[in-house]
Parts: sequence; structure tokens; C-alpha cells
Amino acid sequence: MGTADFAVYLIDDDPGVLKALGRLLQTAGYKTKAFSSSEAFLDEHDPSVPGCAVLDLAMPGLDGLELQQTLAHQAADRPIIFLTAHGNVPKSVRAMRAGAVDFLLKPVKRDDLLQAVKRAANQDRLTRRAYAERKTIHALLEKLTPREREVLTHVIAGRLNKQIAADLGTVEKTIKVHRSRMMAKMGVRTVAELVRLTEKVSLQPRLPAADLA
Repeated sequence: MGTADFAVYLIDDDPGVLKALGRLLQTAGYKTKAFSSSEAFLDEHDPSVPGCAVLDLAMPGLDGLELQQTLAHQAADRPIIFLTAHGNVPKSVRAMRAGAVDFLLKPVKRDDLLQAVKRAANQDRLTRRAYAERKTIHALLEKLTPREREVLTHVIAGRLNKQIAADLGTVEKTIKVHRSRMMAKMGVRTVAELVRLTEKVSLQPRLPAADLA
């Protein structure tokens, strides 16, 4: 993904800042869109579009931290870079702990901003790749029958076929059939591959009652 495919959303109540930031980023090849308030940004925000947000910390209405929290509540993994004219350490710590890419002081230096946007682009790419991978895994799981899904949770718990058969009240031969079909549908050949796949979607193994006691 090149810079032209990555949008930088600029949110600041100072028109002069918006103009300067837009010019700087556009000369570096980024497409930008400016908003004078958090509310205006939220009205148009589309989480499916790759990009990051460059926010002013102190704004009328929703400030930068409140916008960050709003996006988090919407499950929008939008990378955020904060800009502020007031070096407020507690607020910067809160912002970074909440997942901000960077916290830069105004007037921001060109190289500092471009480096922060570059990090945001990398974070956004990795997040979207992981989301796409999880979506694919969930689609594979949807293809399983209820019994195959049940066998899967036992297999990733390290249970042998005969143990699974005893747990489910059936015969080992039947478990072998379910297990073979399940592995084929999931596109894996080994238990280790299956475990790695299911861990990415936080699928929990099924432990026997004796192990839970």
C-alpha cells in the first residue's frame, strides 16, 4: 500500500494548522481530509478506509482524548497521532496507554510528523491484515458441523482420539472421521497448525471435567 492509498484525517479547530499540515503531508504524497471538530470527523468516518487520524488534543466539544475513546468504543482501530501546544505529561501518558501512535508538540517538525504517519500506516496495515486473517478463520469455522466443531475443541486441548471418543460417548473410529473432515475444512495438516490458527481467534480448548476440577 503506497502513500496515496493511505488517508490522513486532520482534526483541529485552527484553520491555519489544518492548512499547514495538509500542505506538508500532501507534498509527501499522502491524501488528506481536514475537519474542524471531532464531531465533524465522526459524521463522515468510515473505519474500512485505510488511514490514520492526526488530532489536536484540546478542542471545543469532544477533545482529542474523548475522540480516541469514542473510536475505541466503536471498535474502530484507527491509528491516532496527537498534536498539542501544551506539553501535558499525564494526558500524553493516557493517550499512549490507549494506543496512540505518537504525541507531538506544536509546532510539529516535518520529519517527526512524517515518521509518526509512517508508523501509523504500518500499524494500520498490520491491524487490517490480522482482521482479514481472523475473518477467514471464522469463515472456515462456520463450515464445520456442530460435532466437528466439538471435536476441534478437544483436539486443540491435546486429547487423543480414544479420549475424545470417551468424552463424547462414541467410538474412536467415528472421531477419526470427524477429525479428518475437520482438519481438511480448516486447511491444516497438523495439530500444531490447528492450534496456531484457533489461537488467532481466541478459540478455547475443551477440557475434560476432571481437568477442570
